[in-house]
Amino acid sequence: MVEDMNVEVNVYKVGDVVRGKVVKVEEKQVLVDIEGSKQSGIIPISELSSLHIEKTSDAVAVGDEVTAKVKKVEEGESEEEGLLILSKRAVDADRAWEELERKFSSGESFDVVVKDIVKGGLVADVGVRGFIPASFVETHFVEDFSDYKGRTLKVKVVELDREKNRVILSHRAVAEQEQEELRKQAFEKLQEGEIVEGTVRRITDFGVFVDVGGFDGLVHISQLSHARVAHPSEVVQEGETVKVKVLSVNKESGRISLSIKEAMPGPWEGIAQKIAPGDVVTGKVKRLVPFGAFVEIFPGVEGLVHISQISNKHIGTPHEVLKEGDEVQVKVLDVNEAEHRISLSMRELMEETAPEEDYSQYTKHAESTGFQLGEVIGEQLKKLK
Repeated sequence: MVEDMNVEVNVYKVGDVVRGKVVKVEEKQVLVDIEGSKQSGIIPISELSSLHIEKTSDAVAVGDEVTAKVKKVEEGESEEEGLLILSKRAVDADRAWEELERKFSSGESFDVVVKDIVKGGLVADVGVRGFIPASFVETHFVEDFSDYKGRTLKVKVVELDREKNRVILSHRAVAEQEQEELRKQAFEKLQEGEIVEGTVRRITDFGVFVDVGGFDGLVHISQLSHARVAHPSEVVQEGETVKVKVLSVNKESGRISLSIKEAMPGPWEGIAQKIAPGDVVTGKVKRLVPFGAFVEIFPGVEGLVHISQISNKHIGTPHEVLKEGDEVQVKVLDVNEAEHRISLSMRELMEETAPEEDYSQYTKHAESTGFQLGEVIGEQLKKLK
């Protein structure tokens, strides 16, 4: 410091941090009026920002207050009037690194504005150059980032190396954390017995995994349909929206058991409106037992053909006439929806379709002889009298 008319005047040297006001903005540099000093300050365009800028007005405007570090002192007429070459970028970087180290340690998330799109990702200004790799932008694949410039993203610092001037940010990490929080909240609300909508995510041989609010539950193959299912792909497709009933929720293991079958109306529900006694339907023989055959006439709905109703001839066992897998026509004898029982008959259809005895030959013979049977009997009675 030097004294001039009892006024203290600061004389700055390399490494000092100064404050000042922008008084002129030129194409490649800005002029700064430094507080408490006769020295003039210049900030070259390369020292204005940690990011590449095309013109100085992209970073500052006349009247802006700036804090900068002295990079070089060019001599003037006196020591107090030397020209200071300043770096705003250096001060911003020092502050930024301190803040970034704090945020990295705490895992804090914060907002950044995407300043540029480069090969392999996005660039943000966090006091220093922050890079968001393409794989760290979203939880899903993004093919085109062109509309990301100027967008605000919430990010976390995932890698920090001051010596290499390396700052790696991730928006995906924030999105995954938010999804996990939502998943936990939804998981806590999920109740056994409730019916919810979900999306089929994955099909396996033993069942399907359905997303019910950010987490997957298993629908075992036995819970896919009221009818027998050979493979889950017969019933559902990936991406399909389905209704499922929550069978169980294990909060310790995070496992959820679901059922599509139990979210559907039962196969017997409304069966009395579908068929009635006297109807003739086609079905498939599912099981043979000593007392008859069970025939499936609707998916999941079987009726009994009692052994006495299988044939119009006497049989010892149903196996004499039928085998499992046969398609047969049956007549409905009785429907009991409440007790899930339907009585069927094959015999009655056989009797209804049996050919009538042909007596036409006798009629023709009588006509050709020119007399009736009654006349012959009458003549014989007269002779006896």
